[in-house]
Amino acid sequence: MKVQTNISIKKYNTFGIDVQADKLIEVNSVSELITILNKKERFFILGGGSNMLLTKNIKETILHINIKGIEIVKDNKKSVYVEVKAGENWHEFVLWSLKHDFGGVENLSLIPGNVGTCPIQNIGAYGVEVKDTIHQVNVIEIVTNKKVFFKNSDCEFGYRNSIFKNKAKNKYIITSVVFKLTKVKHKLNYNYGAIKNELKAQKIVNPTIQDVSKAIIAIRKLKLPDPKKIGNSGSFFKNPIVDKTLFEKIQNKHIDIPFYQVADLYKIPAGWLIEKAGFKGKRFGDTGVHEKQALVLVNYNAATGKEILALAKKIQSVVKKLFYIDLEMEVNIF
Repeated sequence: MKVQTNISIKKYNTFGIDVQADKLIEVNSVSELITILNKKERFFILGGGSNMLLTKNIKETILHINIKGIEIVKDNKKSVYVEVKAGENWHEFVLWSLKHDFGGVENLSLIPGNVGTCPIQNIGAYGVEVKDTIHQVNVIEIVTNKKVFFKNSDCEFGYRNSIFKNKAKNKYIITSVVFKLTKVKHKLNYNYGAIKNELKAQKIVNPTIQDVSKAIIAIRKLKLPDPKKIGNSGSFFKNPIVDKTLFEKIQNKHIDIPFYQVADLYKIPAGWLIEKAGFKGKRFGDTGVHEKQALVLVNYNAATGKEILALAKKIQSVVKKLFYIDLEMEVNIF
């Protein structure tokens, strides 16, 4: 357990927002966490800091969940169950899985953040969501300090959503996640055009899960800014889902609109909407919209959280005016 007082938490959030914290406690075990929770204070829970925008100083005691460890807890001929502690870096876990030839998370390569926050957001990319591999989420109930677990079916997973963002918000602290991964007959997901093109460029005809991961890493590095170089939180907005009437209304004006159809609903890339609204590559002081991916808002140097939030709201307003769509922020605002 490490305690720091009156510190900047710029290095603890991928946007690189420089706000102050009265106290930050680094938690390295479940027993430490339970001891701290017994004090019955108000806490601000911090993981990898990858899906948050800080707009003010933090007065509550910050608990930085830094519990580490990866362990195979169950094994059979087809599958393996792996318990990963909340403080493990997500991409490092993906690489660990690939090293052992365990399949299921390869499409989620290079997503920033820690394992403990992945169920909250139900992170996803290239046709895969983390819910597809989660078997169980282990938590500590804040009020009782008891160890509790949520089965996959208990988590109420949805598009970039879960029970931990709604009914269970601020009631539990995730300590580990158990994943069910494949050992044989991996189900490969590489039908996205970008992945197919990258595999073709690498002259790979029959890709492995390792090949798919490498292709996705190459794509993400080309399109997305490295948070260590330019502050960002990845995708800032959710891709909106609209009904047929609204979709056809937009399509009548924009015949080139990209979409993904499920029944009578249409998912439209938020990045396309933002680009069409004229924001791609635009800079406003020290904040702006990334030049290669309009879905990513960035902190070029010393932007404040309030400045980035103001830009996000401006984008929402213009997209609403042009396309009649309410863009929903994917990033958590504090």
